[in-house]
Amino acid sequence: MMRAWVIRPERLGDPEHAMQLEQIEVPEPGPGEVLVRVMAAGVNYNAVWASMGLPVSIFRYTGYDFHIAGSDASGIVERVGPGVTRWEPGDEVVIHCNQSCGECAECNGLDPMACTQQKIWAYESNWGSFAEYCKVQAQQLLPKPPQLTWEAAASYGLTYFTAYRMLIDQAGIKAGDNVLVWGAGGGLGTFAVQLCALVGANAIAVVSSDDKVELVGELGAAAIIDRREFALSDPDTGERIFDEVKRFGKAVRAATGGVDPDVVFEHVGAATFYTSVFVCKPFGTIVICGATSGFNLDFDVRYLWMRQKRIIGSHFANAYQCHRANQLIIEGKIKPVLSRVFPFDECPAPHQLMKENQHVGKMVVLVGAEAEGQGAST
Repeated sequence: MMRAWVIRPERLGDPEHAMQLEQIEVPEPGPGEVLVRVMAAGVNYNAVWASMGLPVSIFRYTGYDFHIAGSDASGIVERVGPGVTRWEPGDEVVIHCNQSCGECAECNGLDPMACTQQKIWAYESNWGSFAEYCKVQAQQLLPKPPQLTWEAAASYGLTYFTAYRMLIDQAGIKAGDNVLVWGAGGGLGTFAVQLCALVGANAIAVVSSDDKVELVGELGAAAIIDRREFALSDPDTGERIFDEVKRFGKAVRAATGGVDPDVVFEHVGAATFYTSVFVCKPFGTIVICGATSGFNLDFDVRYLWMRQKRIIGSHFANAYQCHRANQLIIEGKIKPVLSRVFPFDECPAPHQLMKENQHVGKMVVLVGAEAEGQGAST
């Protein structure tokens, strides 16, 4: 048996109530699967969605009557299932969260993200990292960067690999590009800012608190815009305040030397998408991977077609992109941004903070690691 933080259908709601500590039987790895002893687990918004049953109940996807969330982890391989040859017990690993069948044409020539059985581990599937052991596909494993502690190694997978695919592969940013980054002080945004700096693009970082201003400056933002200075929509009706949208556009151009951004890095959704389409330059790109403020987006489509802008959807990353991105961590060119570490017994607390937008950077829960600072070697 193992201890696990479990979500059940009858108690969906705020994470502080939905997630409860239970004893669950340790899963057995099947063909192509690996059992990992979890040392630390990263906190992501999909566990908030799972707790609340929004936008739909995840039990429709998993086939279980309980759910263990946690789509980021660092740990040690405990057992391998039949057919696994690249990994063995004792290997130190981090885990990426894309699962696919590995057998279809899409997996073997196009992109595993196009697989009809593609799932995000521990959201659309079970056995996530907020437990003493997690079960994953062998292709999800990546070597743990040896210089990182367990908590740092657990902090970056979902957000960083998502940002990597969005900017490097989907938007194809290059040196000299101006990239508007919404939520630049959060989990996705901190990596977007670093990736821009790495390739020589100019990250125009949008933040909403003083501590995030300092953070994104240290990460290499070319300019910083305080979102609190702009009332982009009516707080009661949600309707756009177009004069404020235009004023925001002027602030962006002031930050770039008079030009509109080549790329807009979107993940906020309803609260920002109208503005994103408006401020993006002609022939520019809005790349979006989520919508934490709401899924139903509205914008003036005239600015899209008459100025020939592009909207690109992006979803996590494939194993090759995860490998490439992870190598940048191993080489020290991209650094995790870890804001706070919680003990295992307090697992619901950071999820509640995330729901209420009271966090900076990335939060991690210690699982098998007994204290912060363990796991690093030089």
